[in-house]
Amino acid sequence: MLKSCLAAFAAVLVCAGSAAADKIDFDQGVDVKAIVQSLQAQPMQAARAPQAGVAEWTVMVYVNAKNNLESYGLTDVNEMEKVGSTDQVKIAVEFGRIKGYSSADGNWVGQRRYIVAKDADMSKIASPVLQDIPKADMGDWKHLVEFVAWAKQNAPAKRYMLVVWNHGSGWSKARRSQVVINGISYDDESGNHMTTQDMASALAGMGKVEVYASDACLMQMAEIGYQIRDHADYVVGSEETEPADGYTYDTLLGPLSAKPAMSAAELAKLTADAYTAHYASINQGAAQSAVKASALARLLPMLGAWTDAVIAANETAVVKSARSAAQKFYYSDNKDLLHFVRLVDAGTQNPVVKAKGTELERFLKDEVISANAVTGSKYKDAYGLAVYIPSGYYNSAYDGLAWAKDGSYARFAKWIKDIKEDPSNGGGDDEGGWDDYYKQASR
Repeated sequence: MLKSCLAAFAAVLVCAGSAAADKIDFDQGVDVKAIVQSLQAQPMQAARAPQAGVAEWTVMVYVNAKNNLESYGLTDVNEMEKVGSTDQVKIAVEFGRIKGYSSADGNWVGQRRYIVAKDADMSKIASPVLQDIPKADMGDWKHLVEFVAWAKQNAPAKRYMLVVWNHGSGWSKARRSQVVINGISYDDESGNHMTTQDMASALAGMGKVEVYASDACLMQMAEIGYQIRDHADYVVGSEETEPADGYTYDTLLGPLSAKPAMSAAELAKLTADAYTAHYASINQGAAQSAVKASALARLLPMLGAWTDAVIAANETAVVKSARSAAQKFYYSDNKDLLHFVRLVDAGTQNPVVKAKGTELERFLKDEVISANAVTGSKYKDAYGLAVYIPSGYYNSAYDGLAWAKDGSYARFAKWIKDIKEDPSNGGGDDEGGWDDYYKQASR
C-alpha cells in the first residue's frame, strides 16, 4: 500500500475536471452549476426525496473510507443514523469504500450519497441512497467541492458545517524519506490526496462554511488554519493523532439536534467537547480544539514580531530548552504553540521578548483558541494549536504555505532548526515513519 501511495505522491497528478471547472475564480466563489455539470456524470438514484425546507444547520460529512479506515466509516455513518436528519438539522454524507478491507453491509464499492435518516440498526446503513457514484477520486479537491454543492442543493440550511473524514498528516510529513506527503483525504484507489493548498481551494470554491472540522490526525496546526482562514468562521481539529474511531457522531449530533439554533462558536466547542468526552469515558488520552479563523490573520504578524525579537536577542539557550520541553505530538516537530511561547517567555530576561511574548500568550488564549478539550496527562500542555518547530532539518515545502509567504515565521523556523538538539531528545526525528503511521489504527 505504501509503495503505491508514494509513487502517486511523487507523480504530478492531474485532477479530473473540465475546462469550465479549471477556469473558476476561487476568489469569487464557485459557479455551482458549472462544477456540477463538469464533475457529476452519474445519474441520481432517487430512493426517497431529500427533506424539503431550509434547516438551521446542515452538517456535511465527507467520509473517505477508501483505505484501512473503512470499517470505522461504516460505524460512524451508523452513529449518524442514531440521530438522523430533522427539519432543523440535516446530515449530508458522501461515503466511499473500496475492496480489500471490510466486507460488511453488502461489501459494495464506490461512493454513495445520503441525507441521513434516523435508524437504530448499527449493522448496516439504512438511509436511502440518493446518489450512487461507481468511481470517483475522493482525494481530488474538486470532487469535494462537487459534494458540497450537492449537499447544499439537497439539504439547504442557514448555516453549514463541513467535516472531512480520513487520515490526516498535518501540513507535511515523512521527512526521513524526504517525501512531501501533506494534507488530508488519502484515497488508496487513486493514490491522490488533498494538500493544505488544495483544501484552501476547495473551501474557497464551495463558499464559506461556518465550521470546518478535520476528523483526521494532526490537522489542528496554525499553518493549516491560516491557509483556510477566509473560508470558515471556526476550524476544529486535533493537534495529535486521532484514534481510528475518530468522532462519535451521535454524541455530537444529538446535542445539535436538541438545540438547532446554536451558534457556530457553540457548535465548534461542542465538536471538541463531544470528541474528548468520549475518550475520557474510556480512559484514553485525546485532544481536540476549535480556533477562531479570523484571529489567525492577526496572529501571524504578532507571532512574527515575537520571533523577530527572539532572534534579535539571540536567545538560543532559552529556545533550545523550550523546544525540548514543549508539548509535542506524534511528530516531534509539531509543538504546541502556546506552551512553547510560555516556556520561552519564562526563560528569557530580555524585556522586549518578554513584553511581546506576554501579549502573544494573551492573544492566543483569549482570541485565537476558542475551545480546547483535553484528556489524559500526556496532553496536559496541549492548549489547542500546534506549529512547526523543526530541529536539524527544515522542509523546504514549508515555503509554499501562505503562513510562510505572508509573515516572517519561516525565518524563525530556519533559524531554530540550526540550534543543535540534545541527543536525548532524538534530534527532532519523526517518532515513526509514514508507513507506521498510515497502517496503525489511527486517523
